[in-house]
Amino acid sequence: MPRKKSTISDEKSVKATEKEKKEKKTETAILEKKVSETPKTEILEEEVKIEEKEGEKKAKNYYEGVGSRKTATARVRLYTKNKDILINGKDYKIYFPLKKWQATVEAPFEKMKCLGKFGLTAHVVGGGLSAQAEAVRLGISRALVAFNPDFKKRLRRAGYLTRDSRMVERKKYGLKKARRAPQWSKR
Repeated sequence: MPRKKSTISDEKSVKATEKEKKEKKTETAILEKKVSETPKTEILEEEVKIEEKEGEKKAKNYYEGVGSRKTATARVRLYTKNKDILINGKDYKIYFPLKKWQATVEAPFEKMKCLGKFGLTAHVVGGGLSAQAEAVRLGISRALVAFNPDFKKRLRRAGYLTRDSRMVERKKYGLKKARRAPQWSKR
């Protein structure tokens, strides 16, 4: 008896899948008719309009620089029109509460004597606030060089274009930290 029940349910599922296939075929046939009815020139004109809109969005009105320090990475966009310095959507004085971090961010502008002439947005990820501030500084310096290659010599001499390669040393097995050995016991 159980076999008969399973065959009935199998027949129902087969019928349901057949109905779905028929519906899909009718949908594709309707779409094909619509495409065949519209002239090809209209389709080409629509594609050209879409490409023009994408070209307008890609118009570059900023200079970009990427900086990193330890595990922090900053993507900086330098604008000549607005004068706000935003880091992750916040004003840099709010994002970096300490004066030394704020001074680190302002340092490339002060070196080039253009503080207040540029605005920037920075997207910073990873690390602590100190590493993030130094990553933003490197990103700003690289963006300034992209804006004016003559700035490179002065920024290089100040050390703002050098990526600080120091990283945290890895922990080794058998030790408590990178170099700290477990306490030695005499007995």
